[in-house]
Amino acid sequence: MPQRTRDVMISSIDLFCLAAEHQSFTVAAQLAGISPASVSKTILRLEERLGIPLFIRTTRQVRLTEAGTRYAAQCRAALGLLHDAEQQAVGAQQMPSGTVRISLPAAYAHWRLFPLIPQFRQRYPLVELEFHISNHSVSFPRDACDLAIRGTEMADSSLIARKLEDAALVMVASPGYLRQHPMPHNLSDLALHQCIRFVLPGTGRPAPWLVQENGETQEVGVKGGILCSEDYLGGLSLALGGAGIYQMYRFVVSEALARHQLEEVLPSCSGATRPFYLIYPQVQHMPPSVRVLVEFILTNLRQT
Repeated sequence: MPQRTRDVMISSIDLFCLAAEHQSFTVAAQLAGISPASVSKTILRLEERLGIPLFIRTTRQVRLTEAGTRYAAQCRAALGLLHDAEQQAVGAQQMPSGTVRISLPAAYAHWRLFPLIPQFRQRYPLVELEFHISNHSVSFPRDACDLAIRGTEMADSSLIARKLEDAALVMVASPGYLRQHPMPHNLSDLALHQCIRFVLPGTGRPAPWLVQENGETQEVGVKGGILCSEDYLGGLSLALGGAGIYQMYRFVVSEALARHQLEEVLPSCSGATRPFYLIYPQVQHMPPSVRVLVEFILTNLRQT
Protein backbone atom coordinates (compact mmCIF):
# COMPACT_ATOMS: atom_id res chain seq x y z
CA MET A 1 0.00 0.00 0.00
CA PRO A 2 1.49 3.43 -0.98
CA GLN A 3 2.56 5.70 1.88
CA ARG A 4 0.06 8.44 0.93
CA THR A 5 -2.81 5.91 1.00
CA ARG A 6 -1.75 4.71 4.47
CA ASP A 7 -1.60 8.30 5.73
CA VAL A 8 -5.10 9.05 4.38
CA MET A 9 -6.49 5.90 6.01
CA ILE A 10 -5.01 6.75 9.40
CA SER A 11 -6.32 10.31 9.13
CA SER A 12 -9.79 8.99 8.21
CA ILE A 13 -9.79 6.55 11.14
CA ASP A 14 -8.68 9.32 13.49
CA LEU A 15 -11.60 11.51 12.36
CA PHE A 16 -13.99 8.56 12.64
CA CYS A 17 -12.88 7.92 16.25
CA LEU A 18 -13.41 11.59 17.13
CA ALA A 19 -16.92 11.53 15.67
CA ALA A 20 -17.68 8.20 17.36
CA GLU A 21 -16.46 9.41 20.75
CA HIS A 22 -18.53 12.63 20.66
CA GLN A 23 -21.45 11.31 18.54
CA SER A 24 -21.14 14.48 16.49
CA PHE A 25 -19.56 15.41 13.16
CA THR A 26 -19.58 19.07 14.26
CA VAL A 27 -17.56 18.47 17.43
CA ALA A 28 -15.12 16.23 15.54
CA ALA A 29 -14.68 18.99 12.94
CA GLN A 30 -13.99 21.59 15.64
CA LEU A 31 -11.39 19.36 17.32
CA ALA A 32 -9.71 18.55 14.01
CA GLY A 33 -9.80 22.13 12.76
CA ILE A 34 -11.79 21.37 9.59
CA SER A 35 -15.38 21.83 8.41
CA PRO A 36 -18.23 19.47 9.36
CA ALA A 37 -18.73 18.83 5.65
CA SER A 38 -15.16 17.53 5.38
CA VAL A 39 -15.73 15.17 8.31
CA SER A 40 -18.96 13.92 6.73
CA LYS A 41 -17.28 13.29 3.36
CA THR A 42 -14.31 11.53 4.99
CA ILE A 43 -16.54 9.17 6.97
CA LEU A 44 -18.73 8.53 3.93
CA ARG A 45 -15.64 7.47 1.94
CA LEU A 46 -14.62 5.23 4.84
CA GLU A 47 -18.07 3.61 4.84
CA GLU A 48 -17.90 3.09 1.07
CA ARG A 49 -14.48 1.47 1.36
CA LEU A 50 -15.68 -0.86 4.14
CA GLY A 51 -19.05 -1.52 2.51
CA ILE A 52 -20.99 -0.99 5.74
CA PRO A 53 -22.72 1.99 7.41
CA LEU A 54 -20.87 3.20 10.52
CA PHE A 55 -23.36 5.87 11.62
CA ILE A 56 -27.13 6.28 11.65
CA ARG A 57 -27.73 9.86 10.56
CA THR A 58 -30.79 11.96 11.42
CA THR A 59 -31.45 15.67 11.09
CA ARG A 60 -30.79 16.09 14.82
CA GLN A 61 -27.93 13.65 15.59
CA VAL A 62 -25.64 10.87 14.46
CA ARG A 63 -25.10 7.64 16.34
CA LEU A 64 -23.03 4.54 15.75
CA THR A 65 -24.44 1.43 14.19
CA GLU A 66 -23.70 -1.91 15.83
CA ALA A 67 -20.93 -2.54 13.30
CA GLY A 68 -19.68 1.01 13.82
CA THR A 69 -19.46 0.44 17.58
CA ARG A 70 -17.30 -2.66 17.08
CA TYR A 71 -15.16 -0.93 14.47
CA ALA A 72 -14.65 2.11 16.73
CA ALA A 73 -13.39 -0.08 19.58
CA GLN A 74 -10.91 -1.82 17.28
CA CYS A 75 -9.76 1.47 15.77
CA ARG A 76 -9.13 2.99 19.20
CA ALA A 77 -7.02 -0.01 20.14
CA ALA A 78 -5.05 0.22 16.88
CA LEU A 79 -4.45 3.96 17.30
CA GLY A 80 -3.33 3.30 20.88
CA LEU A 81 -0.75 0.80 19.68
CA LEU A 82 0.52 3.29 17.09
CA HIS A 83 0.79 5.94 19.80
CA ASP A 84 2.74 3.57 22.09
CA ALA A 85 5.07 2.61 19.25
CA GLU A 86 5.71 6.28 18.48
CA GLN A 87 6.39 7.09 22.13
CA GLN A 88 8.82 4.18 22.44
CA ALA A 89 10.59 5.18 19.23
CA VAL A 90 10.96 8.76 20.47
CA GLY A 91 12.04 7.53 23.91
CA ALA A 92 14.70 5.30 22.35
CA GLN A 93 16.38 8.42 20.96
CA GLN A 94 16.56 10.02 24.39
CA MET A 95 19.24 9.22 26.93
CA PRO A 96 17.81 6.83 29.57
CA SER A 97 17.94 8.13 33.12
CA GLY A 98 16.85 7.11 36.60
CA THR A 99 17.88 4.61 39.26
CA VAL A 100 17.96 0.86 38.65
CA ARG A 101 18.14 -1.45 41.67
CA ILE A 102 19.60 -4.90 41.11
CA SER A 103 20.03 -7.72 43.63
CA LEU A 104 22.72 -10.32 43.00
CA PRO A 105 25.10 -12.71 44.81
CA ALA A 106 28.56 -11.52 45.80
CA ALA A 107 30.49 -13.91 43.56
CA TYR A 108 28.57 -12.92 40.45
CA ALA A 109 28.78 -9.26 41.36
CA HIS A 110 32.56 -9.13 41.91
CA TRP A 111 33.71 -11.47 39.14
CA ARG A 112 31.09 -11.05 36.45
CA LEU A 113 29.05 -7.84 36.54
CA PHE A 114 31.18 -5.26 38.34
CA PRO A 115 34.09 -5.35 35.83
CA LEU A 116 31.60 -4.31 33.12
CA ILE A 117 29.95 -1.45 35.00
CA PRO A 118 32.41 1.28 33.85
CA GLN A 119 31.53 0.37 30.25
CA PHE A 120 27.80 0.61 31.02
CA ARG A 121 28.15 3.92 32.85
CA GLN A 122 30.17 5.37 30.00
CA ARG A 123 27.38 4.46 27.61
CA TYR A 124 24.52 5.51 29.94
CA PRO A 125 25.88 8.16 32.32
CA LEU A 126 22.42 9.26 33.52
CA VAL A 127 21.45 5.80 34.77
CA GLU A 128 22.26 5.37 38.47
CA LEU A 129 22.87 1.82 39.71
CA GLU A 130 22.08 0.57 43.18
CA PHE A 131 23.44 -2.90 44.00
CA HIS A 132 22.00 -5.15 46.68
CA ILE A 133 24.53 -7.92 47.37
CA SER A 134 22.70 -10.91 48.82
CA ASN A 135 22.18 -14.66 48.50
CA HIS A 136 18.69 -14.52 50.00
CA SER A 137 15.55 -15.06 47.95
CA VAL A 138 14.41 -11.79 46.47
CA SER A 139 10.89 -10.36 46.60
CA PHE A 140 10.59 -7.59 44.04
CA PRO A 141 7.81 -5.64 45.82
CA ARG A 142 9.36 -6.07 49.29
CA ASP A 143 12.96 -5.41 48.27
CA ALA A 144 12.08 -2.65 45.77
CA CYS A 145 14.32 -4.26 43.14
CA ASP A 146 14.04 -3.87 39.39
CA LEU A 147 16.28 -6.82 38.50
CA ALA A 148 17.86 -9.79 40.22
CA ILE A 149 20.48 -12.41 39.41
CA ARG A 150 19.94 -15.74 41.13
CA GLY A 151 20.78 -19.41 40.83
CA THR A 152 17.13 -20.46 40.36
CA GLU A 153 14.42 -19.41 37.91
CA MET A 154 11.95 -18.67 40.77
CA ALA A 155 8.55 -20.35 40.32
CA ASP A 156 6.45 -17.26 39.66
CA SER A 157 4.51 -16.70 36.44
CA SER A 158 4.76 -12.93 36.88
CA LEU A 159 8.56 -13.08 36.53
CA ILE A 160 10.78 -13.51 33.49
CA ALA A 161 13.99 -15.57 33.92
CA ARG A 162 16.74 -15.39 31.26
CA LYS A 163 19.59 -17.85 31.75
CA LEU A 164 22.99 -16.19 31.74
CA GLU A 165 25.21 -19.24 32.08
CA ASP A 166 25.87 -22.62 33.63
CA ALA A 167 28.85 -21.80 35.84
CA ALA A 168 31.40 -24.58 36.31
CA LEU A 169 32.27 -25.65 39.86
CA VAL A 170 35.68 -26.69 41.13
CA MET A 171 37.09 -27.98 44.43
CA VAL A 172 40.17 -26.10 45.60
CA ALA A 173 42.64 -25.97 48.46
CA SER A 174 45.81 -24.01 49.16
CA PRO A 175 49.26 -25.55 48.57
CA GLY A 176 49.93 -25.09 52.30
CA TYR A 177 46.88 -27.16 53.25
CA LEU A 178 47.78 -29.90 50.76
CA ARG A 179 51.33 -30.11 52.15
CA GLN A 180 49.88 -31.03 55.52
CA HIS A 181 47.05 -33.23 54.21
CA PRO A 182 47.41 -35.83 51.41
CA MET A 183 45.79 -34.89 48.13
CA PRO A 184 42.43 -36.74 47.78
CA HIS A 185 42.39 -39.37 45.02
CA ASN A 186 38.67 -40.18 45.04
CA LEU A 187 35.45 -38.81 46.49
CA SER A 188 35.55 -41.05 49.54
CA ASP A 189 38.88 -39.43 50.52
CA LEU A 190 37.01 -36.16 51.18
CA ALA A 191 35.80 -37.69 54.47
CA LEU A 192 39.39 -37.43 55.70
CA HIS A 193 39.61 -33.68 55.00
CA GLN A 194 38.40 -30.38 56.38
CA CYS A 195 35.69 -29.34 53.89
CA ILE A 196 34.53 -25.75 54.23
CA ARG A 197 30.75 -25.62 53.82
CA PHE A 198 28.41 -22.80 52.87
CA VAL A 199 25.01 -22.60 54.56
CA LEU A 200 22.18 -21.95 52.12
CA PRO A 201 20.08 -18.98 53.28
CA GLY A 202 16.87 -20.53 51.99
CA THR A 203 17.17 -23.82 53.93
CA GLY A 204 19.63 -23.07 56.72
CA ARG A 205 21.52 -26.24 55.77
CA PRO A 206 24.98 -26.66 54.17
CA ALA A 207 24.88 -26.76 50.38
CA PRO A 208 25.77 -30.16 48.95
CA TRP A 209 28.75 -30.25 46.62
CA LEU A 210 28.10 -31.15 42.99
CA VAL A 211 30.51 -33.45 41.18
CA GLN A 212 30.69 -35.34 37.91
CA GLU A 213 31.19 -39.08 38.14
CA ASN A 214 30.73 -41.55 35.29
CA GLY A 215 29.36 -38.73 33.17
CA GLU A 216 26.58 -37.86 35.61
CA THR A 217 26.18 -34.99 38.05
CA GLN A 218 25.58 -36.03 41.63
CA GLU A 219 25.43 -34.43 45.05
CA VAL A 220 28.06 -35.19 47.68
CA GLY A 221 27.55 -34.47 51.36
CA VAL A 222 30.84 -33.39 52.91
CA LYS A 223 31.87 -32.77 56.49
CA GLY A 224 34.15 -30.34 58.22
CA GLY A 225 34.49 -28.11 61.21
CA ILE A 226 33.95 -24.80 59.37
CA LEU A 227 30.67 -23.41 58.08
CA CYS A 228 30.03 -20.02 56.45
CA SER A 229 26.69 -18.31 56.06
CA GLU A 230 25.67 -15.09 54.33
CA ASP A 231 29.10 -14.42 52.75
CA TYR A 232 29.83 -17.00 50.05
CA LEU A 233 33.27 -15.48 49.52
CA GLY A 234 34.18 -16.15 53.16
CA GLY A 235 34.90 -19.76 52.24
CA LEU A 236 37.32 -18.58 49.55
CA SER A 237 39.29 -16.52 52.07
CA LEU A 238 39.42 -19.52 54.40
CA ALA A 239 40.63 -21.79 51.60
CA LEU A 240 43.32 -19.30 50.60
CA GLY A 241 44.42 -19.21 54.25
CA GLY A 242 44.85 -22.99 54.34
CA ALA A 243 41.74 -23.87 56.39
CA GLY A 244 40.51 -26.65 54.11
CA ILE A 245 38.92 -27.62 50.78
CA TYR A 246 36.17 -25.48 49.31
CA GLN A 247 33.93 -25.87 46.27
CA MET A 248 33.67 -22.65 44.33
CA TYR A 249 32.80 -21.32 40.89
CA ARG A 250 35.72 -21.74 38.54
CA PHE A 251 35.38 -18.17 37.26
CA VAL A 252 36.07 -16.94 40.81
CA VAL A 253 39.23 -18.98 41.44
CA SER A 254 40.71 -19.20 37.92
CA GLU A 255 43.24 -16.43 38.64
CA ALA A 256 44.24 -17.94 42.00
CA LEU A 257 44.70 -21.32 40.28
CA ALA A 258 46.87 -19.74 37.58
CA ARG A 259 49.04 -18.11 40.26
CA HIS A 260 49.21 -21.38 42.24
CA GLN A 261 47.63 -19.72 45.26
CA LEU A 262 45.12 -22.57 45.07
CA GLU A 263 45.30 -26.09 43.67
CA GLU A 264 42.44 -27.99 42.05
CA VAL A 265 41.27 -31.01 44.03
CA LEU A 266 39.89 -34.09 42.25
CA PRO A 267 39.93 -32.61 38.74
CA SER A 268 38.60 -35.94 37.42
CA CYS A 269 35.30 -35.16 39.21
CA SER A 270 34.96 -31.62 37.86
CA GLY A 271 32.41 -30.60 35.25
CA ALA A 272 29.32 -30.00 37.39
CA THR A 273 27.67 -26.61 37.04
CA ARG A 274 25.17 -24.31 38.70
CA PRO A 275 23.03 -21.89 36.66
CA PHE A 276 22.64 -18.14 36.92
CA TYR A 277 19.51 -16.32 35.74
CA LEU A 278 18.64 -12.68 35.16
CA ILE A 279 15.17 -12.24 36.65
CA TYR A 280 12.74 -9.33 36.39
CA PRO A 281 8.99 -8.70 36.64
CA GLN A 282 6.85 -9.12 33.56
CA VAL A 283 5.60 -5.60 32.84
CA GLN A 284 3.91 -4.02 29.84
CA HIS A 285 6.17 -0.97 29.72
CA MET A 286 9.69 -1.41 31.07
CA PRO A 287 11.42 1.87 32.01
CA PRO A 288 14.19 2.72 29.51
CA SER A 289 16.82 2.71 32.29
CA VAL A 290 15.90 -0.88 33.24
CA ARG A 291 15.58 -1.98 29.63
CA VAL A 292 19.08 -0.83 28.64
CA LEU A 293 20.62 -2.60 31.66
CA VAL A 294 18.76 -5.83 30.80
CA GLU A 295 20.01 -5.60 27.21
CA PHE A 296 23.55 -4.82 28.38
CA ILE A 297 23.68 -7.78 30.78
CA LEU A 298 22.27 -10.22 28.22
CA THR A 299 24.64 -8.97 25.53
CA ASN A 300 27.77 -9.09 27.68
CA LEU A 301 27.17 -11.92 30.17
CA ARG A 302 24.86 -14.38 28.48
CA GLN A 303 26.80 -17.45 27.36
CA THR A 304 25.33 -19.74 24.73
